[in-house]
Amino acid sequence: MKIEYDEKQNIEFKENWRDEYLQWICGFANAQGGTLYIGVNDNAEVVGIENAKKMLEDIPNKVRDVLGIIVDVNLMQGDGKNFLQIQVEPYKNPVSYKGEFHYRSGSTKQELKGNALTNFLLKKMGLTWDAITEPRAKTIELDHEAFELFRKKARKAKRLDEDDINLSDLELLEKLRLVENGELKRGAILLFHKDPERYVTGAYTKIGYFNDDTDILFQDEVHGNLFEQIDNLMELIFFKYMKAFIRYEGIQRIEEYCVPKAAMREALLNAIIHKNYGGCVPIQIRIYKDKVVIWNDAVLPDGWTVEKFLQNHGSRPYNPDIANAFFRAGEIESWGRGIEKICTALSQQNLSPPEYIQLGEAVCTTFRFVEPTTSETDIPAGSVDVRKGLSKTAQELPKNCPITAQKTMLAIIENPRATIAELSKSTNQSERTIKTHQKLLQESNLIRRIGSKKSGAWEILVK
Repeated sequence: MKIEYDEKQNIEFKENWRDEYLQWICGFANAQGGTLYIGVNDNAEVVGIENAKKMLEDIPNKVRDVLGIIVDVNLMQGDGKNFLQIQVEPYKNPVSYKGEFHYRSGSTKQELKGNALTNFLLKKMGLTWDAITEPRAKTIELDHEAFELFRKKARKAKRLDEDDINLSDLELLEKLRLVENGELKRGAILLFHKDPERYVTGAYTKIGYFNDDTDILFQDEVHGNLFEQIDNLMELIFFKYMKAFIRYEGIQRIEEYCVPKAAMREALLNAIIHKNYGGCVPIQIRIYKDKVVIWNDAVLPDGWTVEKFLQNHGSRPYNPDIANAFFRAGEIESWGRGIEKICTALSQQNLSPPEYIQLGEAVCTTFRFVEPTTSETDIPAGSVDVRKGLSKTAQELPKNCPITAQKTMLAIIENPRATIAELSKSTNQSERTIKTHQKLLQESNLIRRIGSKKSGAWEILVK
């Protein structure tokens, strides 16, 4: 006799019973449930078992005593041979086998460890990583400037009522559901804390320019709250790391970067919102002359593969509280259209869609392109450079400098004794952004500090 069954991930055949098969029952209980047949070979053929009636009593007791759950064990017959059918229901609570957590995935059983175990336990409890509270964090440690940056974005996006935007910082946290029982959620720390890494190790981004996989030319780290990280990463990538194709329409100078800004920003947002911050490792961005690789320790939704990214899909962020804040700020949509927007931006420059590869618990996004050959100095006769007329010093700014970053850096150069706060107010940029631009100018040997860091004074090296 052969067992009739549909090919599913929740059926397992074993010729004889062994107590270690309690792990399989544990795996079924922690997943979608399943059926374990004893006395049936891998070809679904009944081979029979001895002492079937005794096992009919022993197995339910062992399952109850070791796993703490109840299963249905049925005595079956085929071709005059006895075999057992063990039916396991899915359990809402996590089930352990002698302190180990097993999970049925596809046609295999896996022991959950590390990040996989953490994510499994959170899911069973109906929680997400960013919704867990951090008792050590205090509201006094939050950064009012980060709230102001959010308010500015939210006001422009019009996804919050003006009355909500004008709430106090703590009331705004309540509105965004980032507080529970008076304690800050992890999402609140990443979004609004002065130093998120104090509580979340690895909550920053590394970026480097590589000749090849082993030869790095220069690198940077971008720290701070998540809103600032996105803005500062965009400035840094397109100011310092990315080359642009230069063309002219009449006298207008047109810059087209190797990766469109819209595509890059969307990819960075995806990385930050879907990042597994429990992994304690930063997002890593490698830029080469012909590609950009974004490496992110991410967790895919159950049943998802990287191939599904390029298909229509709903929005299932790994960190929904963080995603909600970015949605209210107008940074993302709520329909799972991020990949579609990336592909659209790339196609407008005749570039191929990004490549997605899952490596263990990481997802790598790769943008490929052809290195630009047009020189910044190849300006046709009679045309006008965008920097012309702003300042003589502007001619010395690093190449491919975006106009927004250019104006901010010129303000720094032309007001060398202004404080960080004064420059922030005059340029309408965050203090962290001002510091980033000062660092970039210093690395480009355009300015150097005079005296101590507290003095706020700089010497201009280019006249």
